[in-house]
Amino acid sequence: QVQLVESGGGSVQAGGSLRLSCVVSGLSSSRRRMGWFRQAPGKEREGVAAIDGDGSPDYAASVKGRFTISRDDAKNSLYLQMNNLKPEDTAMYYCAVDWDYGLGTSLDSGAYDYWGQGTRVTVSS
Repeated sequence: QVQLVESGGGSVQAGGSLRLSCVVSGLSSSRRRMGWFRQAPGKEREGVAAIDGDGSPDYAASVKGRFTISRDDAKNSLYLQMNNLKPEDTAMYYCAVDWDYGLGTSLDSGAYDYWGQGTRVTVSS
């Protein structure tokens, strides 16, 4: 059974930082593309950052320069370092993994097969 468990969310003031973690069990994350998504109340889920099997990242324009995605396949883990957080970053954050070894990165939720339950991030002004 594949499970993804996120952690690291919380409440911070604008300008603060958080580091999200996602641990994958039930399959090896090695060489699989992975991603972080978020969903704010009343809005659709959106891709935030993605990383391919070789470690190359891609970011949504809204977070580029502030967020950094990384992976540690030895730990079957995915991370998202979030700096200079803004109130508009408030959302539930989800990690996801692609089962099929798709090439490249993708910020499209349809490219991913397995999802975590999410960790909440709240940024106050």
